[in-house]
Amino acid sequence: MSLTTKKRALITGASSGIGRATAVAFAKAGIDVALVSRSQEKLAAVAAAATNFGVTAKAYPVDLADLPQVKDRISAIVADFGGIDILVNNAGMGYTGTVTDTPLSHWQQVLDLNLTSPFLCIQGVLPPMRSQKFGLIINIASVAAEANFPGWAAYNVSKAGLVSLSKTLAAEESPYGIRVTSLCPGAVSTPLWDTETVQADFPREAMMSPESIADTILHVALLSGSATIPELSILPTAGNL
Repeated sequence: MSLTTKKRALITGASSGIGRATAVAFAKAGIDVALVSRSQEKLAAVAAAATNFGVTAKAYPVDLADLPQVKDRISAIVADFGGIDILVNNAGMGYTGTVTDTPLSHWQQVLDLNLTSPFLCIQGVLPPMRSQKFGLIINIASVAAEANFPGWAAYNVSKAGLVSLSKTLAAEESPYGIRVTSLCPGAVSTPLWDTETVQADFPREAMMSPESIADTILHVALLSGSATIPELSILPTAGNL
């Protein structure tokens, strides 16, 4: 697949995992990439890898958990990059804990990063997307949005909220030529499983690779503007782990 016109994408959580793989996949397809994550060093490495394919790639270190700054920082990135046609809301965190055992502060932390931060990123890109009468927003949710895995209470709720946000946004923004897709992957072998907030022992070799998810994101990004994919699930061949 290839592009007939140049596209510009903003990818959050771009320093590793699905975000990094998506940045490389987009660059191979000729899509310029604005890369957002906390680590300047890691982002610089991803940007260097992307530029090897002849595209423009810029690193923008932003702490998306610092909610008061997110909308303005994303708006500034859009202006600096010369516009954004595709937003990939990928940044997020995993969290294991039952409803009864999850402290309020942890609950809020998960919802802040997995739901409120994407909401603010969307607000940051919408005005210029509306002006250009074109835009694609891909929100990386999870099969947990509907599977309701026990022991993943805050995570389940955050991803279900992201899917609901996507559906509402699609209805509101379709008159402006803006399309919205929720991508709901099953288990993917990323650094999420190595974080302190996730206590789970699933076989990593049975999980999907970040590259397989990136290929799916690219497929959505290259879809004709006359069509849309509201929601798409992708699972490991072994099923839910």
